[in-house]
Amino acid sequence: MKHRIVVLGAGYAGAYAAGNLARRLSPLDTEITVVNAEPDFVQRMRLHQLAVGQEIKAPRLADVFAGTGIRLHLARVTAVDPERHVVTAADATGGGEIGYDTLVYALGSHVAHRGVPGVAEHAFDVAARPSALRLRERLDSLDKRGEAGSVLVVGDGLTGIETATEIAESRPGLSVALVARGELGARLSGAARDHLRRACDRLGVTVVEHTTVEAVEATRVLCADGTPLASDATVWTAGFEASPIAAASGLEVTGNGQIVVDRTMRSVSHPNVYAIGDSVHAIGDSVHAIGDNGHPLPMSCGSAGYTGRQAIDAIVGSLTGRKVAKTKLLYTYNAISLGRLDGILQTVDGEGQAKPKCVSGRKAALIKTGIIKGALWGTSHPTLGRPGRKRRLAAAPDAARRGSGRATA
Repeated sequence: MKHRIVVLGAGYAGAYAAGNLARRLSPLDTEITVVNAEPDFVQRMRLHQLAVGQEIKAPRLADVFAGTGIRLHLARVTAVDPERHVVTAADATGGGEIGYDTLVYALGSHVAHRGVPGVAEHAFDVAARPSALRLRERLDSLDKRGEAGSVLVVGDGLTGIETATEIAESRPGLSVALVARGELGARLSGAARDHLRRACDRLGVTVVEHTTVEAVEATRVLCADGTPLASDATVWTAGFEASPIAAASGLEVTGNGQIVVDRTMRSVSHPNVYAIGDSVHAIGDSVHAIGDNGHPLPMSCGSAGYTGRQAIDAIVGSLTGRKVAKTKLLYTYNAISLGRLDGILQTVDGEGQAKPKCVSGRKAALIKTGIIKGALWGTSHPTLGRPGRKRRLAAAPDAARRGSGRATA
């Protein structure tokens, strides 16, 4: 029987991993199935653009995987049973169980409510395509109202900054404010912070610093000091957390739901499960020194690439009896868009701290655009356009190995 590899999620990490596994492993020995709830690939890095009304490419996954040998199962994952080696998924026909020998967990992340009352009921977000479209509908209704509506973006991480500036540029009739827990752009260098502040001034974004939101209501938010801030549309970008499915399955996870893995992205509690992208707690490597830097990789497209590449090398090496290659796990920069014509490229050091210099303005915006286009091209061509050397498994997997709870090697 063929060795069954099941990839959960077809975002940046999952689609990349599935395509490269199909490129490197022989279909005579393996079968690869991707389980994804949506029929299209979602460019998550551009959902803030989708929310303001821009049209974003969404390639159909059936077209993306056509001719690769990858099976696409459109269904929503509801549970994972790592002891029985099965995934439960719900689809249009009701769903059922999908068995696996090796599981690649890439279900990504969603907005973390942080226990703040009213976020789930009243706030919008740009963490998924449906929620971004819901925000677009709200912005449209505010524009049609004919009077200046107010939009409040809570959280000044990269997503919050990009969302606030994009709304301000694309919807000039709306009043936009950005709430920062500390100083605006505290993780950026001084030069980058200065540029960010100038961009907010140019776009008319009001910055509310050193403020914590403790409750979200339909038409306002309440701050920790009791101050109310009016809002016709509150956009919550105050952090992300991994899908709760991993924790519910019994896999060892961190406090925010990320799967704990070894250096090869293999679950420390269930060795036939690999985690990549936002789903994994992976410690980054030092840029210039040997060994890790002690800091987990951030949830980002870049981290999806590095962790995905490491998992691919580990799975291929393990199954084909070859030495497992080690991929550098690096966090070297943040690319931030400030509308369509402005941006910041902030490089970071081996400890993840901002370096003094940065690239800003039109040049940074073009770099960010190039990164996004490259990520889309890579996803749309999962086997890089032509098959590579397809390796046979060291030994054909059998039922006894499937029952051992360990990945076949």
